[in-house]
Amino acid sequence: MSLIVPAQYKQKLLPETTEMVIKTIKEDFQTLLGINLNLRRVTAPLFLLSGTGLNDDLNGVEHAVSFKIDAMGGAKAEVVHSLAKWKRYKLGAYGIAPGYGLYTDMNAIRTFEDLDNNHSLYVDQWDWEKTITSSDRTLAYLKSTVTKIYDIVREVEHRIYRQFPHITPVLPETLKFIHAEQLLHDYPGLSPAEREREAARKYGAIFIIGIGGPLSDGKPHDGRAPDYDDWITMNEEGYRGLNGDLIFWNPVLGIPFELSSMGIRVSPESLTAQLRQRNCMERAELPFHRSLLAGELPLSIGGGIGQSRLCMFLLQKAHIGEVQSSIWPLEQVRLCREAGISLL
Repeated sequence: MSLIVPAQYKQKLLPETTEMVIKTIKEDFQTLLGINLNLRRVTAPLFLLSGTGLNDDLNGVEHAVSFKIDAMGGAKAEVVHSLAKWKRYKLGAYGIAPGYGLYTDMNAIRTFEDLDNNHSLYVDQWDWEKTITSSDRTLAYLKSTVTKIYDIVREVEHRIYRQFPHITPVLPETLKFIHAEQLLHDYPGLSPAEREREAARKYGAIFIIGIGGPLSDGKPHDGRAPDYDDWITMNEEGYRGLNGDLIFWNPVLGIPFELSSMGIRVSPESLTAQLRQRNCMERAELPFHRSLLAGELPLSIGGGIGQSRLCMFLLQKAHIGEVQSSIWPLEQVRLCREAGISLL
């Protein structure tokens, strides 16, 4: 357990008020997300059948919560990790035109998470996906989309300030884009997590491009599965990768705070290259991957935006358990209570 207990922490909203404001934040954010990115809301599954290739395997090593279905002859289902591939399938199923897309409420159980200030067994996020054209598969298009999302976050942050003037905005006006290779160059000798910390503290809000592929030192900045984000294609700035992570500096905890991962999704060509690089070409035989390689799925961009994380950050809370109900180690509950951190 790596719990951070801020010195002299004081809640800026009582739990009862927090509950009401959470509702406002979620309603405002998803409305603006739909309007600004041309997305419509759809209903999402909590679990998927195993063996379809539709579930997101995150970094490629995490195991999903699974169970057998008696009414289907013992078929195995697994709770979603996220809906990165399912959403792309739905874009095709609904025939959504380029420039338009969908978003949904995604709920997941991740039993492998370390339980701390911003990690929970329960994960809730807005999963979104948008149909694009081949000419949109550029770093410029990715940056434009990320900027729209960042501007929405800042708009909601200012709405909170107008309602509660003692919760003053902390996000900078401009988001800093930086490639993972640039971070390696700027902070030699530091680990990826340490590089993130230094850059987030310096700029306040950063988008790190190129998550998943090996850098010049032979190591990736962070893990990313090979079959949804495109981290191998060379972009117009001369680096590999059309994806990234949106990270803020959290002044309450004094740490970098990841809000979202997103990216332009793999094309048939980049999927093949990434599967080959990761030595998992057997996935090409799964139903989802066969459809993608056959050109039956639309080109897309998409990502996930943490709902509880957004509320935690905007309300300047010290623990994600202040904005969501989950299970925590008893010792963590005790330490939080003593520090005035009210877990729901």
